[in-house]
Amino acid sequence: MLTDAEKKEVTALWGKAAGHGEEYGAEALERLFQAFPTTKTYFSHFDLSHGSAQIKAHGKKVADALSTAAGHFDDMDSALSALSDLHAHKLRVDPVNFKLLAHCILVVLARHCPGEFTPSAHAAMDKFLSKVATVLTSKYR
Repeated sequence: MLTDAEKKEVTALWGKAAGHGEEYGAEALERLFQAFPTTKTYFSHFDLSHGSAQIKAHGKKVADALSTAAGHFDDMDSALSALSDLHAHKLRVDPVNFKLLAHCILVVLARHCPGEFTPSAHAAMDKFLSKVATVLTSKYR
């Protein structure tokens, strides 16, 4: 569970990043595919080239989901339930991929928000993304 201080850190950092959701989400996905090529298997029907409209659109979905999660710290399970069902039952995404994407999101945030990406913000965002990953994989059990 995130502390009140961590929630404030996440809200502040994500508040700055959310306005660039499509851009930052797409960059995180591109980093994911470059660093962890096996993750591409879930996107075989996508144009995975840099700047692809499909990657941008999915990046926006990722960012929107994180905005939803950040708006429901204390009820993330309910807020992300449909997304959890989708990834577990229909898409059957390997749960480890959420952690890999979380790492890529942290890199993107550090790159674009260096002033706000303090050690405490980094720790809070890492904890937040870990919670999101846990919620998204909760339907796998």
